[in-house]
Amino acid sequence: MTASTQNAIEVRSLTRTHGSVRALDDVTLAFRRNTITGLLGRNGAGKTSLMSILSAQDRQTSGTVLVDGEPPFEHARVVERMCFIRDNQRYPDDYKLKHVLRGARIGFPEWDQALADELVSLFRIPEKPVVKKFSRGQLSALGIVIGLASRAPITFFDEPYLGLDATARTHFYDVLLRDYAEHPRTIVLSTHLIDEMEQLLERVVILDRGRLLRDADVDELRGAAHQVTGRDADVAAYAEGRSVLSRHRIGGLATAVIDGQPSAQDRAAAAERGVDIGSVGLQELVAAYGFDGADTPTERPDADTARPATIANGVRS
Repeated sequence: MTASTQNAIEVRSLTRTHGSVRALDDVTLAFRRNTITGLLGRNGAGKTSLMSILSAQDRQTSGTVLVDGEPPFEHARVVERMCFIRDNQRYPDDYKLKHVLRGARIGFPEWDQALADELVSLFRIPEKPVVKKFSRGQLSALGIVIGLASRAPITFFDEPYLGLDATARTHFYDVLLRDYAEHPRTIVLSTHLIDEMEQLLERVVILDRGRLLRDADVDELRGAAHQVTGRDADVAAYAEGRSVLSRHRIGGLATAVIDGQPSAQDRAAAAERGVDIGSVGLQELVAAYGFDGADTPTERPDADTARPATIANGVRS
């Protein structure tokens, strides 16, 4: 199988500007077919801009986008194979649940009504009120219903969990993995709940300020750096001459994330200086790649977290 047939989406030198702001800056990458990819980065990193262009809902300023080998804007049949669920998806003011599902059933050739019905019941989505009166969590649940039941060969979810409690998020993760195992497809998820969703992901793309920082398998990325912890002066001595991705201080203690796997020499140097070497979680690594140079606490998700099982084996406007 060639690289082109392995990849559902290929992006080359993609740039998108809004006035003087570069939302995307010379991005080149590929999304593998039948793979769950996490699109990670801080707010404003370019995640939504990228998904909007890939799904033919926005045009790039320059560069090339190929979906199944063709430019999506020029081929309606390519667009029909995609579903983009935005975090702020809009519906007509008078639409109720039944209207949204009816439109999705018409718009997506692979629509699975039985799955939609199961998810509506699972998330307890109300049928009587108009959608514009839905809570944030109900809107997210509706987006999840459409994204999963569409069975679109290429599906984008832009932070699909907003407003959902831990139980509802667990339902989403479990059904996503189950349905993905039964009906493999290309899924791209943007998220800030990295620790919580890490076990869903097979591949990760990290953006920062419109630029591509990393594009790698999750297992590869987990071994891309190491963390040292100890007294501030000892950590500083160890970090000297090494590629430091981030550094955080709390009182007289410090933690630094260092690029690369620790070598035997690194471990010896750490032992000599009395600092501890450890692995770096995906959450910490993404935070480190987006580090701006200030000594700040490491970001961590809320304690109220949902945990997905491990992988075995929007509505178009």
